[in-house]
Amino acid sequence: MHSSAFKKLPFRQVHLDFHTAPQIPGVGSRFDKKEWQQTLLDARVNSITLFAKCHHGWSYHPTKVGKMHPHLGFDLLSAQYEACREIGVHTPIYLSAGLDNVASHEHPEWRTVGPDGRFTGRARAVTDAGFHEMCFHSPYLDYLCLQAAEVVRLYPDCAGIFYDIIWQGQCCNRWCLEIMAQNGLDPSIETDRLRCSRLALERYYERTTAAVKNVVPSMSVFHNAGHIPRSRRDLLKFQSHLEIESLPTGGWGYDHFPTSAKYCINLDHDFVGMTGKFHTTWGEYGGFKHPNAMRYECAAMLAFGAKCSIGDQMHPEGRLDASTYALVGAAYREVEQKEPWCDDVVPIADVGVLSSEAEHPETQGEDHADTGVCRVLLESHVLFSLLDRSMDFTPFRVLILPDTIRVDTALEAKLDAYLTQGGKLLLTGESGLAVSEDRFVFDVGGKCCGPSPFSPDYLLAIPELQASFVQTPLVMYLRSQRLEVTDGKSLGGIFDPYFNRDFRHFCSHQHTPPQPEPSGFACGVHKGNIVYLAHPVFSIYRGLGAVAYKEYVLAALRLLLGQTSTLTTNLPSSARVSLMRQSAHRRTVLHLLYANTINRGGEMNLQGGTVEAKTRSVEVIEDLIPLHGVEIALRSETPVGKVTLEPQGTEIPFTLINNQITVILESFACHQILVFHDTCT
Repeated sequence: MHSSAFKKLPFRQVHLDFHTAPQIPGVGSRFDKKEWQQTLLDARVNSITLFAKCHHGWSYHPTKVGKMHPHLGFDLLSAQYEACREIGVHTPIYLSAGLDNVASHEHPEWRTVGPDGRFTGRARAVTDAGFHEMCFHSPYLDYLCLQAAEVVRLYPDCAGIFYDIIWQGQCCNRWCLEIMAQNGLDPSIETDRLRCSRLALERYYERTTAAVKNVVPSMSVFHNAGHIPRSRRDLLKFQSHLEIESLPTGGWGYDHFPTSAKYCINLDHDFVGMTGKFHTTWGEYGGFKHPNAMRYECAAMLAFGAKCSIGDQMHPEGRLDASTYALVGAAYREVEQKEPWCDDVVPIADVGVLSSEAEHPETQGEDHADTGVCRVLLESHVLFSLLDRSMDFTPFRVLILPDTIRVDTALEAKLDAYLTQGGKLLLTGESGLAVSEDRFVFDVGGKCCGPSPFSPDYLLAIPELQASFVQTPLVMYLRSQRLEVTDGKSLGGIFDPYFNRDFRHFCSHQHTPPQPEPSGFACGVHKGNIVYLAHPVFSIYRGLGAVAYKEYVLAALRLLLGQTSTLTTNLPSSARVSLMRQSAHRRTVLHLLYANTINRGGEMNLQGGTVEAKTRSVEVIEDLIPLHGVEIALRSETPVGKVTLEPQGTEIPFTLINNQITVILESFACHQILVFHDTCT
């Protein structure tokens, strides 16, 4: 896939949680080497991450640095490790980095403390049940590095070190206060506290990576923060590979992984997708998702260029759960068959999306603009990649700057070069405006007069941009920019409400209706290779999900793309597509994905025993319903000699007209690979 110097990742991994309380007896007492080995072999697992230290802070091997679990009477880690080595299963080793209750009980001063003087993290009060968050500015970091170095010395041939919970909040303990004083930072100012947190993380990455590499320089290292940040390219040098933690039922949803993968595949790192076997999220004993969900999630990882990892949690007694590994095996037997068409792939895309998150390093959590644009493109089967500004824009016919990207001089120069070479821009909301003033950096054919005083307002697009079922003003729930068209083509008008809703004047249940006459401001403008839309349409779509918004922005995108997309299909919006090139094999690989997701469950109070006091709805896959009569039209600059379905190995007919290959697939369920083989010369 990439030119990374690091070893390739195995395709069929398990991430094995083992966070075990000190009060539980008989830890590892039912571990049986032969049963362990047979379970992994039957499930077709070829890598499993084993625990050296858990969030509770206990070690699962004899240690001179930490403390072995008080009810573990033998070296469980070595027993698992040797059992895996005998059957050729890779063994990365896990260390909890950010959480450690053993260390915190001995050194409570090492915990993170907020500006209010209270502990931060998952257990703020002394009566809270939960893990304790540790400060990387404190001597805890020395302790962690000693633990890591010890593990690498004990297991120098392991498949790598997995550090977990890489996070530092706005800590104000004695060490952070000292760091702030040394660096001229004021702990009463949030931006200064965040700067101190950033310094702690930089210190963490440097020290913990060195702790491993100083013992075994070639050892792989991954630092898991629950998300691959698009604004921290500087941290990639500490990562041997990437793992996208993304449990759809655990709150991430089914679009989080493909969105992250669309970014990671452009980096020089092999990467893995990590889901879980759980019906909800991590730490759920006795929870299982339907086998069809597992099959789909692993298929999606393959389709978007990743290797596969399934999260599990082992019972304290040390046995792998039979139901869990039946689930894993159902997915991994299919993955094993498909691997030849999923390795060393490069994505093919018409559209590049400059990540809003990458442009805003202060982003905490989800970036709504990124989520919205990726959902629009995924649902519409537009081939795209998610980029940061250091990446090459030239391969993409259109570049989207979603909602929040104001343009500084460096980005302006790069975008000017892109436009000069024939590139096209779709700008929305504040994107395309200068950093410090409300003026367009590029000639969009209009003038920005600042943000609208009204929210919401309404737009009536020109007929070419209207949703198929809307011909009257459409409510837009986030504030637009006031746009005066000069020498561009107006894309429609804005209708202001009579007034904003407040205690002085309001109308009906939600918001005020539009005035009968347009405001004189435009909802968008098109000039040359640039289309600008005055609303943050992608964030609005993220929040509301109205089909009318999606059709509106797609029609605007078509003004730039025209009718010559690389791929067109009649798949429904809940299906997904991914197009990859395997140059070494002289073939193009198209993945079709479809599963019917349903929100089930809802709010209900629970009776203790869980982290959350209330339930919530869960996005579930149960049935894999076949799609019939699927039409695919692919434009290919490389002559195609045949088309096959894989892994079936079945050749299917196609038609070729003006470099467009048309295929009709009778039916498929869940995942189908179509391979377009180059003509032999």
